[in-house]
Formats: sequence, C-alpha cells, structure tokens
Amino acid sequence: MPKIFEKDGYQFFIYSNEHLPIHVHVRYGGGEAVFNIGDNIELRESVGLKVKELSKAEKLALNNKQLILNNWHEHIIRQS
Repeated sequence: MPKIFEKDGYQFFIYSNEHLPIHVHVRYGGGEAVFNIGDNIELRESVGLKVKELSKAEKLALNNKQLILNNWHEHIIRQS
C-alpha cells in the first residue's frame, strides 16, 4: 500500500492492485474515503468521515492532485 502523502492526520495512499479510474484512498481517524481523480476531484465513497472531514480531504486532494497523479502513474508503470 504505497503512501502518497500525509497532512494534518489525513493519509493519502493507493493499493498495490489498483484499477481505473484513477483514484486515491484517504484515511482519517477511523474513517476512509475514496476520491476519483480526473478533471475534477470527485468523492466516490466514504465510511466514518464527517462532512467537514470529507471537505478537508477533498481540498488536500485538489491541492496535491499532480502528486497523486504522478504516484499513480509511477505505480502502474512499475506493475506492468
């Protein structure tokens, strides 16, 4: 499970057997969310996170979109 980055207690990561669409997993406290990363950052699913926490996670994903994409592509290329 490659970790992309961590900020303010939010951990952003991908799994080793990822699949399209490009997305990132986020853990915070006891909750987890998944955001699709495309032209926009879109919440795909969440469990155990409050609206305020999801909003913060989405903002962090948006601010680090290129880092997430770079890590995704590096990971996929290594798996090929």
